[in-house]
Amino acid sequence: MGTVGDEGVLDEAGLMALVGGVGAATRAPVPVDAEAIRLWCAAMGATDPAVLDGAVAPPAMLDVWSMVGMERGVGATATTDDPHHRAYGLLSDAGFSGVVATNSDHAYGRLLRPGDHLTRTTTLAAISERKTTALGEGHFVTTESDFVDEAGASVGTMRFTVFKFRPGTGRTAEPDGAAERPERPRPRCNADQAWHWEGMRHHELRIQRFPSGRLVHPPRLADPDTGEPAPMGPDGVEYDWVVASGDATLHSWTVTRHPPHPAFPDPNVVGLVDLAEGVRLISNVVGVAPERLEVGMPLRLDWHDTHEDVTLHRFRPAVTPRRDQPRPADTVVAGDRLPVEPVDVTVELVTGGAVATRDPQDVHHDPEAARARGLPDVFMNILTTTGLVTRWIGDWAGPGAVLDSVRVGLGVPTHPGDVLVLDGSVLEGTADEVDAATGRLELAFTAAVLRGDRTIGSHARGTATVVLPTGDRPTGDGEPA
Repeated sequence: MGTVGDEGVLDEAGLMALVGGVGAATRAPVPVDAEAIRLWCAAMGATDPAVLDGAVAPPAMLDVWSMVGMERGVGATATTDDPHHRAYGLLSDAGFSGVVATNSDHAYGRLLRPGDHLTRTTTLAAISERKTTALGEGHFVTTESDFVDEAGASVGTMRFTVFKFRPGTGRTAEPDGAAERPERPRPRCNADQAWHWEGMRHHELRIQRFPSGRLVHPPRLADPDTGEPAPMGPDGVEYDWVVASGDATLHSWTVTRHPPHPAFPDPNVVGLVDLAEGVRLISNVVGVAPERLEVGMPLRLDWHDTHEDVTLHRFRPAVTPRRDQPRPADTVVAGDRLPVEPVDVTVELVTGGAVATRDPQDVHHDPEAARARGLPDVFMNILTTTGLVTRWIGDWAGPGAVLDSVRVGLGVPTHPGDVLVLDGSVLEGTADEVDAATGRLELAFTAAVLRGDRTIGSHARGTATVVLPTGDRPTGDGEPA
């Protein structure tokens, strides 16, 4: 029985008959290449010396080498007669032309090195019945791939799911009749503070400096502790200032809960923030759940344009540098938290990530193509998400750690202008929570989307298995996570 799509009839019986079919063994278009590894590292912000020089490939690049690549231009697709490509074609011909990846599960054998040339064999594992999601009506298609080297030895496996949907059948970002979110109340300021507010418009946090060298905030006509007046000139007070570096720590915080105000986020975290310059101020703290806040938490200055002519300072978790010493397995216990890390989603990250992962899908490069498929802008591909998550895990684990597997499930798409907030912990209550003898442990992670001053949902959730150094395996043979 067939189903009528926008462009034709879907042969459902023929579609389902493809399930279980195994495609031909296909040699990757390119071998593992040092320059491609360095390009990936630049896109993901990787600083691990073991991969920066291109001597080994990060594990998350497992399926990069078999991607179509950018050589044939944006929008190029594979055209084999394999069962999964035939299924994609049947769905596209019936109007289900939109496609987004939803799940990617990697299991790694050995690390790949320049010169390795992989062959991939893919099985069409499953096709769902028709589903309705926020993107629209469509079908989930799952494949299972095995990657082997030139000697025929398996180097990794992947289970991968995409959602083939009909553009224009999903929910809009705002339902009809939804109330427009009001603007935040305008802050009160006067001519004496104009220099301070002008600085914020230019993303400068200007802190008043008195002739004695003391820094004071908020701006004053006189030092509140010593009474020293601000210097006067022919046109009035002549303010002097320094521009804050942006480095800070969290002194304390509260979460405002009542009465709620639609112009403010929920939860609304108001923090006492100690600047590196020695000044304490009040500001919002974003990009971190209240339960993850800690006194002394490193913060970094951020900005929020609340009106066309008003910019406010705010703070978010600072990026923790990569660990430069091995993290011994016997120092880790179930429940340990990984550092929260915000990642700015930019056009350069979305498109650069797609190029670095050899993904020519036009929805990652061309805003018009993305909008034609019901999306507001280009969006990050799952290979970039996996790369960012595994790079972050590797930075926490440090030298000598080995990434055994990673399982990523996507939720809310993330677009330029968003902030992706990575968070995670060592799992509790699992067989692999922490094995001190082998160094094997299981991590759970999330990647939330901060849009403006609100967390709109989860972009990704998943788990990863990592092997940390132990007394019997002190450095993991120098191979990176």
